[in-house]
Amino acid sequence: MVASAFATLLTTTAQTTVSFAQTPKDTVVMAKQIDDIISLDPAEAFEFSGVEVVTNLYDKLMGVDLAKNNELTTELAQSWSVSPDNLTYTFKLRPGVKFHSGNPLTAADVVYSFQRAVTLNKSPGFILAQFGFTKDNVLEKVKATDDATVVITVSKPFAPTFFLNCLTSGVASIVDTKLVKANEKDGDFGNGWLKLNSAGSGAYKVRAYRPNEQYALDANESWYKGAPKNKRIVVRHVAEPASQRLLLEKGDIDIARNLSKDQLAAVKSNKDVEIVQGDKGYILYLGLNSKNANLAKPEVREALKYLVDYASIERNIVEGTYKAHESFLPQGFLGAISDKPYKFDPAKAKELLAKAGLPNGFTVTMDVRSVNPITDIAQAIQSSWGQAGIKLELIPGDGKQTLTKYRARTHDIYIGQWGPDYLDPHTNAETFAINENNGEDAKSKTLAWRNAWDIPEMTKTTQANVLETDAAKRAAIYGDLQREHQKVSPFVIMFQQVEVSADRKGVKGWAIGPSSDTNFYAPITKN
Repeated sequence: MVASAFATLLTTTAQTTVSFAQTPKDTVVMAKQIDDIISLDPAEAFEFSGVEVVTNLYDKLMGVDLAKNNELTTELAQSWSVSPDNLTYTFKLRPGVKFHSGNPLTAADVVYSFQRAVTLNKSPGFILAQFGFTKDNVLEKVKATDDATVVITVSKPFAPTFFLNCLTSGVASIVDTKLVKANEKDGDFGNGWLKLNSAGSGAYKVRAYRPNEQYALDANESWYKGAPKNKRIVVRHVAEPASQRLLLEKGDIDIARNLSKDQLAAVKSNKDVEIVQGDKGYILYLGLNSKNANLAKPEVREALKYLVDYASIERNIVEGTYKAHESFLPQGFLGAISDKPYKFDPAKAKELLAKAGLPNGFTVTMDVRSVNPITDIAQAIQSSWGQAGIKLELIPGDGKQTLTKYRARTHDIYIGQWGPDYLDPHTNAETFAINENNGEDAKSKTLAWRNAWDIPEMTKTTQANVLETDAAKRAAIYGDLQREHQKVSPFVIMFQQVEVSADRKGVKGWAIGPSSDTNFYAPITKN
């Protein structure tokens, strides 16, 4: 019966009109919007759903302990030390760890993992590159002195917590060198194969992945932390919250991940459903591309910030799932501020548009991922902007389509989310307030770069702050930086997410972390 039920789950696409058997006892089935996944390669995955998969497939040198207020902890590194000048880190590896293939994990795998991530230089590559690693010097900077010891030399005396926090990011995952090299093609470091497969040592390994449909993961019974509490995870792409609710209430899934305000209100009275909630460091914002002549004007940017009806959107669309927030650091991070300088004010917006030489408004496009609540928020913005004569054309697409266009800087406006890559404020400061090279050939393609925002002075200030070891001074600089950013940036920052899932009664152990790579599947149990 278990086999046939799982076969049904694995062979049926996410059509919600189909009736499913009850989920197998040893399998946790989730419904989630996963159309944003571009790759399962840890050197490439940089979207919310992709990063969540990666953190459950791979181990890293360092991790975070959710039970201890997200403090840094060792993973594959049994211990670490740093030189007095804060330039050289030595990691002693945990003995006896094996990859899913059975290959032993050694220091050489750590070196290769850093080399491939830096050389491939995909979207998350800048997280490592900022420490001075390049494809030409990475093997000099990251060395295996023996099978159990890795020595890493960084370019500047960064605050040690900053460097170690970066090592908790998915791009710092350790891959099975032998398995990856066996699947390498035309010098791609196995990237093509790893888009759909895994080569890790983590809690799970990929059983099957069908883009825009679902992925299934099998538990790693030999995981060094102990076997996961369940044998299998299946995550199905179900775009509509109403469909997720239907599947949950019928018992066809165990966890619904994207219920809207209305769906959550409806299931709260169901005795077979429990609500799990966690504050997420995700910022929901608009990115305004400065390549567009109108959006490059400071007055236009500020006008658009006055044309979002923040209170109405929160009350009518995202109540309980997002809270108002207008700065790039989420609450809970060092240096976060609570200032909300903008509210819906069409008269003020019109005044600014007139100063910009656009008294009658203008026409512009916005790329919109075709899922709720993004679609509903975009439509609300379309309506409110119309009050100032701005004709906003919405261009729908799936997560992969809209994100790919955004990364290529071919959008006018992008509506989406940004989540922290590690639990240090620089993770957001770097992407929202650094643009080292505004050219098309830039190595570091931050959000500021994606929106063609050339900011040499702000870049210098933001970069210098990671060398500040005094936490109070560092926090004060971030406060000043955010207030300037609010006024002049091409970002309309609107909300911070409160992630909520609805679970079938009897599902325990699912904890929502502050980032996508702190959503761990291994502790989940079912009665």
